[in-house]
This record gives sequence, C-alpha cells and structure tokens, in this order.
Amino acid sequence: MKRSDVDSRSVAVVGMACRLPGASGADELWALLRSGSDVTSETPPERYDVDALFDPHPGPGKLASRRAGYVDAADFDAEFFGLSGAEAVELDPQQRLLLMTAWEALEDAGQRPDQLAGSRAGVFVGNARADYLELALRQGPEAVTAAHLHNFRSLLAARLSHFYDLRGPSVVVDTACSSSLTAVHQAVQSLRARETPLALVAGVNIKIRPDEGLVMTAAGGMSADGRSRFGDAAADGHAPSDAVGVVVLKPLTAALADGDRIRAVIQGSAVGNDGRTSDSVLNSSLTGQLEVLRWAYEDAALDPAEVDYVEAHGSGSPSFDPLELTALGQVLGRGRPTNRPLLVGSVKTNIGHAEAAGGLAGLIKTVLCLEHGKVPASLHLSTPNPKVPWDRLPLAIPGALCKLPDRGRPAVAGVSAQGSSALNAHVVLRQADTPKSRVRDAKPGKPYVLPLSARTPAALDALARRYADHLSPTGPGWAHSVRDICFSAATRRQHHEHRMAVVGATHEELVAALTGMPGAGGESELAAQYREGEHVDWNKEFKRGGNYVPLPLYPWQTKRYWQGEGTTADDSDLTSWVLREHARTGFDDGSTLTEIGIDSLAKLRIVVELTKRSNHEVDPEEFGRLRTVGELREWTRALEAAAR
Repeated sequence: MKRSDVDSRSVAVVGMACRLPGASGADELWALLRSGSDVTSETPPERYDVDALFDPHPGPGKLASRRAGYVDAADFDAEFFGLSGAEAVELDPQQRLLLMTAWEALEDAGQRPDQLAGSRAGVFVGNARADYLELALRQGPEAVTAAHLHNFRSLLAARLSHFYDLRGPSVVVDTACSSSLTAVHQAVQSLRARETPLALVAGVNIKIRPDEGLVMTAAGGMSADGRSRFGDAAADGHAPSDAVGVVVLKPLTAALADGDRIRAVIQGSAVGNDGRTSDSVLNSSLTGQLEVLRWAYEDAALDPAEVDYVEAHGSGSPSFDPLELTALGQVLGRGRPTNRPLLVGSVKTNIGHAEAAGGLAGLIKTVLCLEHGKVPASLHLSTPNPKVPWDRLPLAIPGALCKLPDRGRPAVAGVSAQGSSALNAHVVLRQADTPKSRVRDAKPGKPYVLPLSARTPAALDALARRYADHLSPTGPGWAHSVRDICFSAATRRQHHEHRMAVVGATHEELVAALTGMPGAGGESELAAQYREGEHVDWNKEFKRGGNYVPLPLYPWQTKRYWQGEGTTADDSDLTSWVLREHARTGFDDGSTLTEIGIDSLAKLRIVVELTKRSNHEVDPEEFGRLRTVGELREWTRALEAAAR
C-alpha cells in the first residue's frame, strides 16, 4: 500500500493529558520514566483501612499487599465546571478528574471547546469501576438519594458529551483491562468511517474499594509488595493503580490541513477475543494474541518485523507474561535481524496496573517515546523469566534509557492490552513527520498581543505566572517565536470572562509585562478591546495565519471534595447553607432557583438534607413551589422557627 493510501486511513494523536501516580501531566510522566522511578505507595487512609485488611500470609477476607499506585482523587475545580460544593462531593471522582483531564487534552491539542460545541465529535471512555456509587449504596436504603443517578458508569462518557456539547457517539467500553485501548480502536473506526470529525478517548480507573484486591488475593494473583515485575522470574502478579488518561484524535489528513500539532500517528489497530482457544474464559490464549497482532499489522499495512518498540500489556503475571512475550517474538520477530531485537517494556513497572485505563497509560507513554526517540527502562527485572525462550526470540527488555534505532524512517511502535474478558487489543503507531512551518515570522521585531483569560481572577493571576515561566530562557516557550505563541493563545484557546492582554515584540518584553515590571509592555487597541471583553477579530492581527505551538495549561483552582469529610464553612443559616452548597452562579434575592442551578433533582436532594439538618419534616411540594432566592430565604426562616 502506498504511503498516501496509508495516510488517508491514519489517525493523528493531536493532544493528550493524564493524571497518573507521580505525574499530573505528560511532561511529568516522561520525567519519571526517564529517571526510572517506581511511584507506587502505601494505601492512603481515605481509600480504605489497609491496616485492618493486610496480612503477609493472607487468608479469606485479607489483602496480600499494602501498596498500589495512587493519584489525588479529592481535588477538583467545581466552580470552573459550574457545580456546587454539594454536587462536587456527591460526584464520582472519576467524573471529576475526567472533566479536568479532558479539558487539558483539548488545550494541548489546540482544540477550542466552544468551537467543538454542537459538532459530531465523539467520546469513548474505557472504564470498569463504579466504586463511589457502590460504596454509597452499601450504606443502606435510607442513604440512597436521587443524586446517585449521576454516578452510573454510563455517565462517564455522557458527562463529557454534555459539558462540551458533543453530539457524536458517547460510549463507555468495558472489556476489563483492555477497555481503554479497545476504546481507541473504536474511535479509530469511527473517524475512518467519517462518523466523527474528532474523538476524545479516555481511560479512567480510581480504586476506592478493596474488593477486587481481595478477590485477586484469594485467587493468588496479587503482587505481595504492589510492584509489577514484567518479564522477571520473580513476577508475582497484579499491582493495581489509579489512572486517568485522555487523547484527542483526528483523521491525519484533517489534522495536517488544520495545522494541528501531530504528536504521533495511529496507522492501524485490531481487537479480538480468544474465543475457545484457551481452557478457561479467564486464561489468556497464545492463539488469540497471535491473531490480533497479525490483524493489527495487516490493518496498518506494515511488516511486523519493522516495529522498533512495543509497549506490552506487561502485567507482571508469572503465567501471562511468557505468553505475551512469546506471541510478540513469533509475530514481530519473524524475519527480524538478530542484531536488531524488538524492544519491549511496560509502564506498569513504574506506576502499577491501571486496569481499564492501563492501555491509555501505555499509549501515552509510547507517544512520548516516539516524540523523544527514546525508550525508558522497564523496572524490577533482575532474572528473566525462564519460561520465555529468550534464546530463540529476538526480544530485549531495556534495563536503562536507550535510543530508538535510527533507520532512516519514522520509528514504529505497538501498544498491547489484554482483558480478563479475553479481549485482546493492539494499536500501531509511528512517529509524526517533522512539522513544516506554515507561516514564517517575516517581522521578528513586530510587537504582538498575548491574550490570557480564566474563569476567576485567582486563576488568571496563576495563568500569568505560568506564561512568564513558559516564556523565560529556561522555559519551553523560549524555543518558539513570539508571533506563534501569541497566535496560538489568541486562536487556539477558549476565552473566558476574566482577561489580561500584554503586548511585546520579544520573550523578555512579554515576561516583563506579565510580571508587572514598571514601564514594561506596550499598548494597542486590540489589547484594550480584549481586556474589556469585546469580540476581537484575530484575523486582523494574524492575516497570514500562524503555527500552533504548545502553551501552558489552565491553572485549576481546586478544593477538596470527599464524602464523609466535614466543611469549615458556617452552616448556621439554612439559606446560606443551601445556596453555598447548591448554587452554581452568582445571585441576588430576585434570582430564580433554576437560573442559579437548583433544578428539580437538586430540590429533591435539598429536601432530604434539610429534613436531616432541621430535624423537621419538610414538605417536598411546598419546597418545590419556591421560585426565587428571596422566597427561599423567607421559607427557610419559617422552617428554622418551626424547628425550634
């Protein structure tokens, strides 16, 4: 197949973001991979009481390990997403983190959410957990409220589609540990079929309950120290991990035409079930893995011997690792010169096994490897597993950071995932071509407007500091022209109500203006219009267009939201409490409850809460007739008086 035909079917990774143990973004992930860090840790007490469950010689109802990979699941910027404090506490942390990570991925891609609104963009989410909902339901029938409707797993994708107003497919994929890579495959098919012009693909896994660990311990499949030893003779099983990952995908031809930054290219993919080729539905099959690998490279129109690196499923299982390595060696090793072994690794050795989100974590790592031209070490490998015929298979698991081979063409990599559902998935990627400048800065001394905006004044101040660091001599923005930076900020970022605009011809001038140095920065009519919130036609400033370059991400103004944790706010006044917990926007006594976000579902929740707080029976119909904040205020005063 000709390169032009391959490209017409290929899909570009134009943006990505993640929250992984030890890494709140892709740059931080690359730093921990380069350093060869294991970022698993002790289970925090907010998840569950590991002291009560751990036993080094576990019996029934006990855990084999105290450790796993964890992210901070409590912090969330509720105000940015129009949620009250009460709504944020009740919302599954998986949805909260997914909202923020998806926004970051879109910013990384230079795709403005306001311009995507109403489009047929699709959302594909790999997930297999609903811990927050299940824990709430375990509290008994009296604890069940209408708010729990928001935490069913189908809402993970629907929440993104609703917030961003995306009208295309919106699905949750559950094939166990291959869920998120299967979601990538489905998104690729949707993009190829022109069903969607852009796809958000996510994997999310936040481990709050110990249940799966108890089951894995009982089955003898849990790693004793919470570490994954992929390919090692001492591999002893599953080492669980939190993870949230999002990638933004577009058809390659569209991404090139739109001037997007292409981080990597998906050339092919395949999924397939083991069927009855294994002796049990839970046991992995060599035949099934061989078939999916062959199908993926047929789809990519690529000789498997040309692959330079594979991010393996790499679970650290003493029985599954040998099968996976054997399958890779047989398919990708055929016709491969012995002096050019296939490099194989697993991010699970760094962060743990992110289960349904593991494929996305592996994909993001692989994109970083292709961008940097290097493969990090796979950790905890001291004695290669003797069940693998290493002498007959041209495979190598790197024990140190190494370069991808320079073969005079873009490097090629594969990503694998396997689920206990017996569903195998494999995605084939290649390095993106070196981008060509669409517009050269013909007047490097010309001053340009750098527009910044945020949802709150505090966030705007934080964003200005981020830009100042970004544009400094040690920041990544120093490598890009002032024109391209300002063009990207003006045309590739959504503009919020709180605004700042500085003018400068050089990086130094912009930094001086951003940091408020006396006499720094120029002025322009365009900058004044932007600060005043007026519509600005950026085509007048950038008549020839520009080159999109990466910029700092939005600085979240997070607070801690977790069920069962108290608040320091004054709740003595029922009206103040209701408005603080449930109002989404500013208000006065004339504001209607609907306008400030207190809809019929919220009213049902408030009735239950007020009954508990006031120790007085609240009539739902009476409360339902309230229309304005003023009426609410009078009604709660009467309720407090009756309760006395």
